[in-house]
Amino acid sequence: MTPEQVELSELERDALTEIVNIGVSRAASSLRKMIGDQVLLSVPSIEVVSQSRAARLISEREVVDLVAVRQDFSGPFSGRALLIFPETNSLELVRAVTGGELSAEEVLEMEHEALAETGNVILNSCLATMANMLRRSLTMTIPEVLRGNGAMLFEVDERGGNGGLVLFLYIDFAVRMRDIRGYIAMLMDIPSLATLKELLDEFIAGVVGDDA
Repeated sequence: MTPEQVELSELERDALTEIVNIGVSRAASSLRKMIGDQVLLSVPSIEVVSQSRAARLISEREVVDLVAVRQDFSGPFSGRALLIFPETNSLELVRAVTGGELSAEEVLEMEHEALAETGNVILNSCLATMANMLRRSLTMTIPEVLRGNGAMLFEVDERGGNGGLVLFLYIDFAVRMRDIRGYIAMLMDIPSLATLKELLDEFIAGVVGDDA
């Protein structure tokens, strides 16, 4: 299957943007409850790119090492969801989630657990909403905390292989009163993308049918 065959039409892209927007808004609302502060989100950007291009898109924005919470999902379509932070932000996020009462040592001890929990809440909320709106269900793996650069997070072949084509779904978010910013990215391969296209067409037909 070629990239052209899975390129999303304008209508499919609009529908996916709308679905993702709702999912991410719900995820932001869960995060706001956890940290008691307003979470600002960008409009999702959706592109079909190579894995190496996805890695570059993140690396162009962040020169420092990254921390990511990764959850794989499977169902009618499968892929990988990543919640990505600059490493310098991750401890600030842990402080926010734990209420800011902990010492520096306690924050370090709790970092892994708090990041995994935060990732789980945000990514689950986002993906469950997407699956629900497409009338399907997805299974998620337990969250895994990773550290490294864009190439490592997106598993780009260091020997120069370009990696597969993926749907790169990208949202930045920031927490208003704190120095916390991050990105949500979703990666899906071409067969999953072809299934997602069909589900989006079903969704659009349903919406058009309801309006008629």
